[in-house]
Amino acid sequence: MSSSIYETRIAYLGPEASFTHLATQELFMDKWLMPFTTIPECIEAVANGEVEYAVVPLENALEGSVPLTIDYLFHDVSLHVSAEILSPIEQHFMVHPSQVEKSDSIEAVYSHPHALAQCHKYLYYRFRGIPLEQTTSTAAAAKYVSENPVKCIAAIGNAYAAKKYGLTIVQENIHDFHFNHTRFFVLSKNNSTIDVDGHDNQPKTTMMIQLPVDDRSGALHQVLSVFAWRQLNLSKIESRPLKTGLGHYFFIIDVLADEESPMMKGAKEELQALGCEVKSLGTYYTYKKVMNTK
Repeated sequence: MSSSIYETRIAYLGPEASFTHLATQELFMDKWLMPFTTIPECIEAVANGEVEYAVVPLENALEGSVPLTIDYLFHDVSLHVSAEILSPIEQHFMVHPSQVEKSDSIEAVYSHPHALAQCHKYLYYRFRGIPLEQTTSTAAAAKYVSENPVKCIAAIGNAYAAKKYGLTIVQENIHDFHFNHTRFFVLSKNNSTIDVDGHDNQPKTTMMIQLPVDDRSGALHQVLSVFAWRQLNLSKIESRPLKTGLGHYFFIIDVLADEESPMMKGAKEELQALGCEVKSLGTYYTYKKVMNTK
């Protein structure tokens, strides 16, 4: 089932000019975008009906998954993925224009923890020992630097954030590895797929699976066999703590298939027959963003 994306409200991890904001613009009209400060606030906004969709980061190619997003979807809400956006990430080192001449003597660097980690080598060799201050997003860091022009501080973020908040980029592309991309989930209360021009043709289904409580040997092998003999391709499998004790996990699995296909229906039935708890986030398509600046 498809749904219209027009005349809707969309929550995103803000403020304006965050990477999530740029990814959201790729799929939705600007005038309906609503920034929220944290990932849980975005997710709760759609769960409570304040908005129709929420766009949140899920996974980065360099730093891996965003645990807060995965855990919140598993433990706290019942939502579905209507689309995913794959966006290239370019991290730049920026300062207030009044601090450009002092950019080699920065006293602190602000950014989202994932962005700081993506630029570890640059920061280690250029600013070793300088405090790294975490913010809720890269745009929040840029905004903070712009609001404190007398402080000799810097932000790490995208070029759009530098332009939006009047900062000067003193070093471009400081991330450690060239292939730096982030996956964003578009979440909805309804199990519906956004189907507009621009996505790839491969349906993907995300499932969260909890193994049987008896913790029998070979349980994970049995789960994987459910997909293997049906020739269902898994593009991702990852474990996350259940938060009930050491050694207790659930698994998040991406399957390259539509959950309504006969093989997928059979797989879900077999998993349940094995004693697994299965939570499907639905089937969706991937939209690939080309640029990060506008």
